[in-house]
Amino acid sequence: MYYNKVEICGVNTSKLAVLSDDKKKELLIKSKNGDIKAREELIYGNLRLVLSVIQRFTNRNENLDDLFQVGCVGLIKAVDNFNIELDVKFSTYAVPMIIGEIRRYLRDNNSIRISRSVRDLAYQALSAREELTRDNSNEPTVEQIAEKLGQEKEAVVYAMEAIVAPISLYEPVYTDNGDSIYVIDQLSDLSSRDEMWLESIALAEALKVLNERERSIINMRFFKNKTQMEIAQEIGISQAQVSRLEKAALERMRKQF
Repeated sequence: MYYNKVEICGVNTSKLAVLSDDKKKELLIKSKNGDIKAREELIYGNLRLVLSVIQRFTNRNENLDDLFQVGCVGLIKAVDNFNIELDVKFSTYAVPMIIGEIRRYLRDNNSIRISRSVRDLAYQALSAREELTRDNSNEPTVEQIAEKLGQEKEAVVYAMEAIVAPISLYEPVYTDNGDSIYVIDQLSDLSSRDEMWLESIALAEALKVLNERERSIINMRFFKNKTQMEIAQEIGISQAQVSRLEKAALERMRKQF
């Protein structure tokens, strides 16, 4: 959409200025000192940066003018909050600010409404994840994030999943010579497959070859998702015994299949 459009929000994109790094630095210093004209020139001179960022969001069928305006808000925030004393390029700082502003706009204008409390928890969880990753140099688990926030694990999972943008069933996942495979092509109705009830019958028959203790172990292990240690404590044997019984039971079931 809008691929041939050269005017966005009344701005002729083909005539946008490009500033050198030295010029940006000069304008940033003047802007920090209260020079309004320097601030305006700096903003206008970085509109191409906004254009490059919104290209990432063109597949969402959003109005390009709206995205551009929101991106400009992020650019203005970057101009006003940039620390000129740090040895960092302005674009390095501005791009995440612009992306963040656009993502907030897309989340807040999502047709699927999410309560404020859930969104707040999700943003807190994302912040906690970044902090834990920085402190521990690895990706934290949901349990660690929940513990840091003092929340239930299930609440954190629900909140983080709630802010994930939905994907259209007709989103292409692969294209070859003009022929595309869409998300909907990857879906199937498992409840109506003939193979499902045939497999259920075969599984039931295979379980019949096991004795009562073996069936109990297989049921707890694979249908109730219990660990071998949990099973051992429940039925009063060692974890090693559970492991041997499980292995023997699975082997007998494979032969039955």
